[in-house]
Amino acid sequence: MSETSCCSGPGYETPLAAFTSGSIEKLIYVPAVVPDGSRPDYLATVDVDPSSETFSQVIHRLPMPFKGDELHHSGWNACSSCYGDPSASRRYLVLPALKSGNIYSIDVLNAREPTLNTYIKGEDIGNATGLAYPHSSHCLGNGSIMISTTGKADGSHAGNFLLLTSDFKIIGKWSQEDTNFGYDFWYQPKFNTMISTEFGTPNKFIHGFNPADISSDYGSKLHVYNWKERTLRQTIDLGGDGLIPLEIRFAHDPLKSYGFVGAALSSNIIYLDFDPSNEKVNHQVVIKQPWVEVEGWALPTLPPLITDILLSLDDKWLFFSNWLRGDVLVYDVSTPSLPVLADRLFIGGSISKQGSVKVPKASLEALELTDQPNRLRVKGVEIQGGPQMLQLSLDGKRLYVTNSLLSSWDLQFYGDNFKHNGSQLIRLNFNASTGKLSIDEDFLVDFGKEPDGAVLAHECRYPGGDCSSDIWLAPGTTWDS
Repeated sequence: MSETSCCSGPGYETPLAAFTSGSIEKLIYVPAVVPDGSRPDYLATVDVDPSSETFSQVIHRLPMPFKGDELHHSGWNACSSCYGDPSASRRYLVLPALKSGNIYSIDVLNAREPTLNTYIKGEDIGNATGLAYPHSSHCLGNGSIMISTTGKADGSHAGNFLLLTSDFKIIGKWSQEDTNFGYDFWYQPKFNTMISTEFGTPNKFIHGFNPADISSDYGSKLHVYNWKERTLRQTIDLGGDGLIPLEIRFAHDPLKSYGFVGAALSSNIIYLDFDPSNEKVNHQVVIKQPWVEVEGWALPTLPPLITDILLSLDDKWLFFSNWLRGDVLVYDVSTPSLPVLADRLFIGGSISKQGSVKVPKASLEALELTDQPNRLRVKGVEIQGGPQMLQLSLDGKRLYVTNSLLSSWDLQFYGDNFKHNGSQLIRLNFNASTGKLSIDEDFLVDFGKEPDGAVLAHECRYPGGDCSSDIWLAPGTTWDS
């Protein structure tokens, strides 16, 4: 099944159609951040087709027009929420810059050699709306683009959403109500619901992390909106179990009323379930990860630090990364309120044997380890830092992993290793029949060996859509119903 047909718009009719018949990815787009800002960040195009002569290589680099952007997450101008619109086309990658606030529109008509279509300066967005520090981007079924923001132009904290037209013109704020903090979001018109998460104060997090700021400058709440009316319906205070709730993922099946949030600092997975009887969202911690007792680190205990989560398109498998502890985990969520651990694979992290942090025997035993794990090496290259952004193939068989979180955090927690060696993109194989992960020993993109110097790789996108960009609408439901 191709991504489009003569009678449909972009994407796939259902998530299961994408899962069973979707195109196998051949290219990946990866933002590459220059850590010292001495030259522009760029969008790297990576060949992931094993039959290609340039397999596992960066085949194109598109520099942005400005320095100091801190490219981060990305989205599309159109996705499966526009499937019913044959005039829509998934042609433009939406690329917000977290630090500068600039937002770029990248034309991928020539998929192997993307070009810059247009851009909006961060200062123009700030002057028009008061919004700054953009993060997550989703398309809406009417062709407009919605981007979450995490602060104001002065670097103070405030959560809201920027609306753009399909041709990249500013519409304004999506909501007239600011939340205390902002970060990620997901929507589902079937339940007239959108939920957003919280990170922190831009003036703080953009420069690194100070534990003394946790209570005043980092969030612990979820915000539930009436999607149609764009009003705040409910605020959920997750408390100590939900410190810094970052990535949120609803079930892909639009008839299912649940989702998951990864609370980064608390390092827990929180299950969300929409109750149609009162239009409230209930929550419970379903995966609780204790902090690791350590010696030789900044604190006596080390948080695993969940930095990304995603669901397979059949909604059976939940994957997440622990950036500090250094492992990727996969859970069977066939019963979503009762996840079952299927596998864990250590990539690196602060507790690797090659580092200075020591882990007592009791803490190792709690992780079912007999010794501190070795830092992963692929094709002779040592993987820096810990696993961070994840992207799963449509068929659920290949998991792409990068290891940069935020340039200032990379350098703070992992030091000169990142500065001099850059970051890497690796691929894990996933066997859904056994629930096991394994390293693809033939795939590695070393962004430490880029022609003009080491860079930091972040979120991955496929030209044909993926597990964290596409949102499906229920039959008979419109984007604003």
